[in-house]
Amino acid sequence: MVPLTDRQRDILDFIRETLRDRGAPPTRADIMRRFGFRSPTAADDHLKALARKGAIELLPNAARGIRLLADEPPAEAGLAIVGRVAAGQPIMSDAGIERWIPIEPRFFSPRAHFLLRVHGDSMRDAGIFDGDLLAVHRTPVADSGQIVVARVDDEITVKRLRLRDEFAELLPANPAYAPIRVNLSRQELVIEGRAVGLIRSGDMARNL
Repeated sequence: MVPLTDRQRDILDFIRETLRDRGAPPTRADIMRRFGFRSPTAADDHLKALARKGAIELLPNAARGIRLLADEPPAEAGLAIVGRVAAGQPIMSDAGIERWIPIEPRFFSPRAHFLLRVHGDSMRDAGIFDGDLLAVHRTPVADSGQIVVARVDDEITVKRLRLRDEFAELLPANPAYAPIRVNLSRQELVIEGRAVGLIRSGDMARNL
């Protein structure tokens, strides 16, 4: 298979994940929403590029007409370490990436898409300390009780999610910090991903 760009690899991963979770491939609209494209046409252009490179087959006259043809080997670069994320900036923008480390994304379950450098001790009692590298599986949804990377008012935070009717709470694991309460009917909460593992200086990578 012809090598893929980073964005094409992300879309191929999304197709795999959707097939695994739903039993069916995503629609163009699903891809548009997941990657922030302005129209389904942009999603279709990426799918056509994947088809030209031999990663997928596009089946005519079908909203979910995508068939995987080949399994791509993991990227040699490994996982990107994301440092501080500026307000309003995509979490995987070039400006936010410190460096790449050669660790297999599928070491973690589910696979990690990036590493986030932790700042502060608000999740201390969950075993997540300042300077740790948090392995994150990129997903826009999470279940109550999971540790997530969330964006609230353009600020990125790592907290445990608790869902209660129209409210969401982002709970610290340190009594010195107060929970963040979000009224979902009036305030946007964006889930950037779910914590799936941890790497500490001088320590082996481990799953959470």
